[in-house]
Amino acid sequence: MSSSGPSSKKQIRQANESTILRAAERVFARAGFEGATMADIAEEAGLPKANLHYYFGNKRDLYRAVLDAVLHDWLAPLTCVTPEADPRAALSEYIRRKMALAAERPDASRVFANELLHGAPVVLDLLRTDLRQQVLDKAAVVDGWMAAGRMARVDSVHLFFSIWATTQTYADFDVQIRAVLGKERLTARDHAAATEHVVNLILRGCGLAA
Repeated sequence: MSSSGPSSKKQIRQANESTILRAAERVFARAGFEGATMADIAEEAGLPKANLHYYFGNKRDLYRAVLDAVLHDWLAPLTCVTPEADPRAALSEYIRRKMALAAERPDASRVFANELLHGAPVVLDLLRTDLRQQVLDKAAVVDGWMAAGRMARVDSVHLFFSIWATTQTYADFDVQIRAVLGKERLTARDHAAATEHVVNLILRGCGLAA
C-alpha cells in the first residue's frame, strides 16, 4: 500500500515549510530584509530555490511568514497566564519560556527587533491588533490578581514590556553581554543563571518573591 496519501503529503509540506522558515529566520537576522536573497535562504535550508517560491511566493511573503511565526511562538507561552493560575507560578513559567526562546532561537528575536527598529512596516497591523489584544487580555488577568490581593500593584501592561525587555536582551544584545562577561559564547549554565536572575527580579517587583 502506498504511503503517499494526503496525510503524508501534508507532513512533507509542513516539514518543508518549517525548514524554510527556520532558514529564513537565520538569514533575515543576519542580512536584514534588503540584504537577504531567496537564493541565500534556499542554500541555508538545503532546498531548491523553486521550493521557496512554491510555498511562500516571494521574499516579502516569506519575510511576513517568518515574523508571523515568531510572534505566534512568543505569544504561545502566555497561555499559562489565566485567572485561576497562581501568579507566581504563571509569571515564572512565562519568563522561563521566554528566556528559553531567547537562548534556543536568538535569530527569531533579532529579526523581529530589526523589523521594529525600522518602524514595523510589515507587522504594524499585527502589533495593533493581535498583539495588542493579547496583551490587554493578559493584563486584565494580572489586574484581577491584584484586585484579589494576590500580588503587588504594578502597571499590568508595562509588566509585559519589562518581561520582553529583560528576556529578549539575551538574544538581541548577546554580543554585548558576552563582551561584558568576557566570554566567547554563553553556556547553558550562563543561560540558567540569567534566567534565575530575571525571574527573581520580576517576581520581587510584583511582590511574589519566595
